[in-house]
Formats: sequence, structure tokens, C-alpha cells
Amino acid sequence: MNTNKHIGRFAPSPTGRMHLGNVYAALFSWLSVKSKGGEWLLRIEDLDPQRSRKEYALMAEEDLRWLGLEWDLGGTERRGESDISYTQSERGEIYEAHLRLLRDAGLTYPCYCTRADIMATQAPHETDGRIVYAGTCRPDNRGEHGSERRTDRAAATRLIVPDENICFVDQHYGPQQVNLANHCGDFVVRRSDGAWAYQLAVVVDDALMGVTEVVRGCDLLLSCAQQIYLYRLLGYSTPAFGHIPLLCNEAGQRLSKRDKSLDMSVLREQYTPEQLLGLIAYTTGQTDKMEPLSTNELMTIFDWNKLPAENIILGC
Repeated sequence: MNTNKHIGRFAPSPTGRMHLGNVYAALFSWLSVKSKGGEWLLRIEDLDPQRSRKEYALMAEEDLRWLGLEWDLGGTERRGESDISYTQSERGEIYEAHLRLLRDAGLTYPCYCTRADIMATQAPHETDGRIVYAGTCRPDNRGEHGSERRTDRAAATRLIVPDENICFVDQHYGPQQVNLANHCGDFVVRRSDGAWAYQLAVVVDDALMGVTEVVRGCDLLLSCAQQIYLYRLLGYSTPAFGHIPLLCNEAGQRLSKRDKSLDMSVLREQYTPEQLLGLIAYTTGQTDKMEPLSTNELMTIFDWNKLPAENIILGC
């Protein structure tokens, strides 16, 4: 990869048809890097083997092309035997090699706790949905585990985190400070079923693929601290981060693949590509009136400063 070039990325999970929120994230990722003269990378994040389907990845590619959002790197098609894969399910050996580095440095340990075990350790005031791991399986100073281990249960692998602040500046939300010990505790880098955890895979992939900026929803803002810590441990440069407010339904809930009225199969029946892009531009404050816009027209008016900080409630 050319490290002097700006590279942004869009990394959908192929667990269903893309919806308006996915398209919005893709558009802002594309606009941000293209406005800098950079390249846009498409990666398929199919780490969940139970829910991921290749047909959804192919649909996502077709929907992006329909919108005029062409990627310069990546996608599902491999151009030759020597070309790297941009599909996470095909990159297990790469993740394994990086996990080995962390393990050999004494930074990981096996964890046998179930979700129920972890929830049982939560204080009553921790009701915001976060699970802070209490370190039940963390090795003590003698190098032994702090509680008896079950031999009838497969172990996940956790990464030891420090009790210190991780600081970074988000392109939209400004300075951030997160203490990993308080925010999440030691976190999983490989699940007990053998599946790779998002935090490890995304850091390794962004680093090896030369990604210099990450634009995504603000629900992932605080997870930057976990990723920055991993970048540091693995000796990689950290990309710039820019998080965008979420699109929410009238109940204030983030759009999901359950919102069938706003998935691309329905939207493509109701809008032309230009109309849909114009809707997103108007909804996110890029324009002051609803009008059809092409990707090139949007690039000429794109401005991070016009984007609100609060999540956006849709009236459609």
C-alpha cells in the first residue's frame, strides 16, 4: 500500500440487505476520502459465521454501484492468486499470526466466563448496556488464574488492558478520553467458538490495508480506545477517526436491518439514486432543500461542519 495516499474504507457486515443508515455511512466515508483526493476501499466484515451470507455482500456491492459509489480497492472479487482478500472470513491466518504476537508478549489469557457469569458481576448502576469485565479469569501476580477453571467449556481469549486513559481527537466530536479498565475491562480478541473478535480483526485489516481514515457511526466512537490500544501493541500507525451521528427512527432507535421499510430493496423502488442521495444530504444538513444530487455534486458541497452532533430522527 502507498502510505502517502489517503485511504478510507467502508466495511459492511453481510447479515442482511443494506438500509438507509448503511448507505449514509458509506456515502460520508466516500465523500470524506474523495474530498482529499484519496481512494475508497470496500471490505466485507463477515466475522459472524451464523448470520453472514455472501449474497448479502454481493447485494451491497450492487447497491453501492447503483448509487454511484465505486470503490477503488477491495470488494468480493479477487483479481489473482497473489491479490489479498478483502473478506474477513478468508483472513484467519493473518489474525492468528497477530494474536500469537500478543500471546507471546504475555498480553492475553484464556477466559471461561459466560455472559451470565459476567452480568452477575455488574453493579446495579451499570445499566447503560455496557459490560465491564471484572477480570475473573485474569492471571494474578504469580502467573496463575484467579479462579478455578472449567474443563468442559471452550475458552475465549482476552487482552489485558491498562488502567490508563487513551486519548484521541475525533474529526467530528473532538477530543476524547477513555479509560479501558473502567469502560470495558480486558476485552475479547477471539471468541470461545473460535470466531475472531471485531476489535482485533478491524485493527489488523485497517493497518495492513493502508487505511488512513475511518468514518463510521458514533455508536462506535468509544471503541476507538480499544483499537488505538491494539494499534500501539502491534506497532501500527493509528488512522484518523471521524464519527457521524446515527440515523434513528421516530422512536429514537438507531436504524437496523429490522427496519424493512428503509432497506435498499424498498428504497430503490421509491427513489432514483440522485433522489436518495439528495434525501441523505438534506437530512444531514449538507443542503437546505430537498433536491436530487449526484455523487460529484455532493462532493462540491460536502462539509463536516454542517453535520449535527446529535443523532438524526427521520420523519420518513
